[in-house]
Amino acid sequence: MIKRLLPRSARRLLGVKVKPEPPPYQLLDQPGQLGPLLDALDRVEEVALDTEADNMNCYRTKICLLQFLIEDQVYLVDALAPMKFDRLWEKLATKHLVMHGSDYDLRLLHDLCRFEAKSMFDTMLAAQLLNRQRVGLAALMEDYFGFIMSKESQRANWSRRPLTKKLLDYASLDVWHLPELRDLLTKELAKLSRLDWLDQQCRRQIESAQVGFPGNDEYAWRIGKSERLRGAGLGVLHAVWHWREQTAERLDTPPFKVCNNNLLIKLAHAAESGDSADAILGAIHLGRRHGRLIGSLASAVKRGLEADPKSLPRRSRNREHRPLSAAELSLQDKLKADRDSVAGKLNLDPTLIANRAQLAQIARTPAEIDAVLLPWQANLVRDLPAFHAAIAC
Repeated sequence: MIKRLLPRSARRLLGVKVKPEPPPYQLLDQPGQLGPLLDALDRVEEVALDTEADNMNCYRTKICLLQFLIEDQVYLVDALAPMKFDRLWEKLATKHLVMHGSDYDLRLLHDLCRFEAKSMFDTMLAAQLLNRQRVGLAALMEDYFGFIMSKESQRANWSRRPLTKKLLDYASLDVWHLPELRDLLTKELAKLSRLDWLDQQCRRQIESAQVGFPGNDEYAWRIGKSERLRGAGLGVLHAVWHWREQTAERLDTPPFKVCNNNLLIKLAHAAESGDSADAILGAIHLGRRHGRLIGSLASAVKRGLEADPKSLPRRSRNREHRPLSAAELSLQDKLKADRDSVAGKLNLDPTLIANRAQLAQIARTPAEIDAVLLPWQANLVRDLPAFHAAIAC
């Protein structure tokens, strides 16, 4: 009890760590209950926001819970409840958001209702720009406040109802300390003159979220070591991969719970070896979980064996995917060495300045640097000796 009464600054200095107490919260899970939340949004310009989603028990990821901290009140909104959320999204789009690791949440919200944030402070991005070795929310809570956050609920089934008190307590803590954490990170960033860097990072994150999550393209079935397949194996892999997707969607379950990639590859390699459909299926133990699906799987294998491998989608080669030339590879290596040197002086993760893929793009076309990097990143790269030499050529 004495430890809990110590101020946070003292706990941090003394190395005392405690389990945080969940704040009071309102659970809104019935029609007509959004009124207090909507009224609270009208009174503020800033909102701390988090979401809990389920991608382990359904075919498409869905938002299950929304957590809001508005002034000193936490609102937990059951996103699966039969409520009309249009006014909520409309009002939220006019607020400055405080979030942690916002990329996933913003993409979820975009896919759900085409939501676009007005502006944002992401505490994870801020921690990265401060070169914190641990940037997860639980780690930052421990480092800054001496809190030990439970991780038991991270893999919980958030789509199951009713939500337990334990889960709701956990969810409320995800937003309760965000504004205070933001304030501490802001002070540290200001000392390093990196607040503008963070603003650029956050704006880029908002823009990136507007494409949502990438869906399966026509090449998504080319999994594992499919590049080694040339004949019947390609047709079977194409057929059974699509069978798995269709089955998963029909059962509303993740594809990996229908069967894993290893099984699909085994089927394809058996077909590549010239086995018949019966031999392919008979040589593989499907297990109890697949027993009821054996008929439709067998039909998929037969369709695959009958397919012409040459008719299957092939990736087209374009300029961005061609290998770098010897000169471009040399420039990339020099850029990387110079980047690492600058990052060391700034005490910054080098990949935050430019990652490997971005260095490759710059090595290929240095003049297009502004299309590849954010302004603060581009300014640092422009000062690299290797970049100067490349532009001078």
